[in-house]
Formats: sequence, C-alpha cells, structure tokens
Amino acid sequence: MRRRFFLKCAGLALAVSTLGACASHPEVHSPSAGVTAARVTDAAAWRAARRFAPLPFGKIAYVERGSGDAALFLHGAPLNGFQWRGAFDRLCDVRRCIAPDFMGLGYSEVPESQPLAATDQVDMLAALLDSLGVSQVDIVASDSGGAVAQLFLVRFPQRVRTLLLTNCDTEPNSPPPKVMPAIEMSRAGTLAASTAEWLTDPALARSTFGAAVFQNPNTLTPEVIETYASPVVSSPKRRAQYHAFHKALLPNPLAGIEAKLLRTHVPVRIVWGQSDDIFSNEDAHYLDRTFPGSQGIRFVPGGKLFFQEENPDIIAEEALRLWKVHS
Repeated sequence: MRRRFFLKCAGLALAVSTLGACASHPEVHSPSAGVTAARVTDAAAWRAARRFAPLPFGKIAYVERGSGDAALFLHGAPLNGFQWRGAFDRLCDVRRCIAPDFMGLGYSEVPESQPLAATDQVDMLAALLDSLGVSQVDIVASDSGGAVAQLFLVRFPQRVRTLLLTNCDTEPNSPPPKVMPAIEMSRAGTLAASTAEWLTDPALARSTFGAAVFQNPNTLTPEVIETYASPVVSSPKRRAQYHAFHKALLPNPLAGIEAKLLRTHVPVRIVWGQSDDIFSNEDAHYLDRTFPGSQGIRFVPGGKLFFQEENPDIIAEEALRLWKVHS
C-alpha cells in the first residue's frame, strides 16, 4: 500500500549558458561544461565541515566555505544544506558560501516550542547572518527555500545584493498541489515513518521520491539518502518537527507578497528545471514578470525540482553571471 501511495504521489517533493549578457526572454540551454569543480565534496566532508551557531532559535547547523562577499544558499524540503555541495565546490573561490539547515529539517537543533513557519525561518536567517558578521548576501534558493528567500528580500531588502531563484514557490502556487499529500501525511503523523523507509529501502526512495524530483533518480545514493533522511527521523522530537515544518506550509506563506516584490530592485536570475511538474514553467514566467530586476529565465532541459544537485555547473555558471564574476 505504501509503495502504491508513493508511486501515485511521485510528483510531490515531500516538502515537499555562457557568461555573456543576460537576455530578458526565456532561454533554453543544454548543460554546459563551462564551470568545473576543483574538488568533490562527499557526505563525510560535508559532515566534518558542519558547524552549529547558538542562536535564540536553537543550534542552527550550517556549512561555510570561502571568503569575501557572502552567498547564502537555501535548500528545499526534505533536504538540507548538503544539496548545495556541488555549488560550493565551484563557487567558494569567489564567495564566502554559507548553507544553513532550516529549522525542522537537516541537522539544526531547535526547541520543541520553536515555530517553524517561513517567517520564522526568515528571522532565524537574519540572526544567523548577524552571528557570522554578514551584513549583505547573494541568495541562491530552491523549492520552499525560494519562498523564504522572497520573504527575506521584502523583509530585509538592504541585505540582499542579488537573488538566484530555481524551481520554487510563487504566491499563486504555494504550496503546490503535489505537496499536499506530504502535508496531509504530516497532519496524520505518518510522513516521518514513510521517509524512514528510505533508509532501509533505497530502491523505494529512488523509484518514488527520486523519480519525482531528479532527472536521474540514482542521484539518491545510499549516502545521500542517509544525509537527508536520517536527521529528520532520528528521534520522536525530530519526527514531530519534521511534521510541523510541513504543516507550517499552510496557509500560503507568500499571500500578499506580489505587490512588495513589484517594488524590489535587486538583480534576479531565474534558472528552472523545464521538466518539473511540481513548480511548472509558468511559475518561472510569473517570477520573471513580477521582479522588476529580472534578468530573464534559463530553462534546463530535462531538469526537475532538484536539478541543482545534478547540475551544479549550471548553478555556478549562472551565479557567476549574476554576480558579474568572470571565470
């Protein structure tokens, strides 16, 4: 029964070009080898680099690498900062890259009473940046992290230099319909148990969740599954917070934000997995129309919700372009 449910709901996320001038119209590019990594970070290296910031919200897990101007990487659900390891490998020479784990996901440790709504995540990020002595950031965001990025921008516009948005929530589509099964399972208290099954049945994880969000489900290797699933099911408290994170996706956290986004002026680049059926191509066009500073859309053929993990070269290439850094 569980297998049939996951296959039926395979679309849910369990939350879920060159370096020339940017065009204002949508672009479609094949993956490029223009940016390559000098290193390859695995789960063990990411774990070794993980630090914890003691904040009023709890102990917030993050990984930091590089120096100079800061770039803040915001992950999707049910992932954590490990999602951005490939981008770190390619961008840490030009930015101080920071990838926190949201409260309720990943390895951040917060009190049971801590609210986990997107607005609370915004406040946590501001406190984290303060604790790290960071006044301004370039934001790169995915999935529910994209909703937090938009809220952070309108709350702290002076703290955002640029915004690179990949497949993520928009005001008309938050949460998307295909995430509703995860929210309902959270309300029923069953989502954590279903996620825990991935740890003993990686093939199930790949054939359901992996097939929904990756072009190549084999991206979900056992170590990747372990890194994402194990912290959110590690204790009764963490399971409850995993459920609370998803329940907090309603009501729509972006309700009423469009008018505020229309008044923003930061440069925005939209990079979109073209085959995602959770956040459709229309969501990308909506963002392009809404942000006055939009520098257009790059569509990634075959890319699904979490294409960033499979194609870090594309993320690095577009970030360098947006940041006006020449490789």
